[in-house]
Amino acid sequence: MYPAVAPLTLSTALTSWTVDAASAAPLLLAGGAYAWCCRRAAVPAARRAAFWSGIGVWVLATMSMVGVYAPVLFWVRALQVLLLLFVVPMLLALGTPLTVARQAGGAAVVDRVLAGRTARALTHPATTSVVMLATPWLLYLTPWYVASLTNPVLASLTRIILPLIGFGYFYARIQADPVPRRYPQMLSMVISIAETLGDGLLGIVLWLGPLIATDYYLAVNRTWGPSQRVDQSVGAGILWILGDVLGVPFLMVLMRAMSSDEKKQAAIVDAELDAQLDTVDDEAPPTLWWEADPQLRDRFHRRTTD
Repeated sequence: MYPAVAPLTLSTALTSWTVDAASAAPLLLAGGAYAWCCRRAAVPAARRAAFWSGIGVWVLATMSMVGVYAPVLFWVRALQVLLLLFVVPMLLALGTPLTVARQAGGAAVVDRVLAGRTARALTHPATTSVVMLATPWLLYLTPWYVASLTNPVLASLTRIILPLIGFGYFYARIQADPVPRRYPQMLSMVISIAETLGDGLLGIVLWLGPLIATDYYLAVNRTWGPSQRVDQSVGAGILWILGDVLGVPFLMVLMRAMSSDEKKQAAIVDAELDAQLDTVDDEAPPTLWWEADPQLRDRFHRRTTD
């Protein structure tokens, strides 16, 4: 039986904290490495703010009341999954850690890793999209869910795996960092819409389908709060509705990136056209001043032919 916790109230929500040693290790590693690189590279404030916000949300998702009540309430567990799989990795990707590492002196290492076949395969749209879409379904509809709540080792690995999967997805979709191969942002838009539909369908399945991990939640012996059905329905709404709401900023980032790519492509096309015009002008034979006027040119040609 899981150790009893106090009923969830506003007071306990604000004062309940725990130490998650498994999450602390990657948090310290990622934060320390980023801080070290920022001291050696000029990083825009917006990128730094995004990265440190991701670190902060990661702490909240694993060590605040979310981490305390995730094993007890289905909807809190759903909130934790949403934060670790979507919010945290998106913010970390917006912090452009690979760009920061390159500017801090790690360009050779980063470029060598990105040039490999493994990096290209892992960041391919098919790979990142399938893994990102399948992860929530596998977590909730297989024994993984209960095992991640009862097995301490698997629970720790899950809290690390979810941000890694999400980071791979958002890193390859946003493409603010150097990537093994760049893909059109329109493709990212289509993938994002498909991923949103998949999450919405999972939310409907959890809302209308059978209860998940019934025996586990009965063993928790929670005597307060919502019933199992209401608890799961609220969790389904978090995954579905809140997930779609949080997807709006991501779509805005993609639209901005797509607009930037279009401007860059237009500039390239204009430069190529200018170069072609300059070449034509250089190769064209010299003409008299009146030959530049269509009416005078046609009138002169008519007189000479007559």
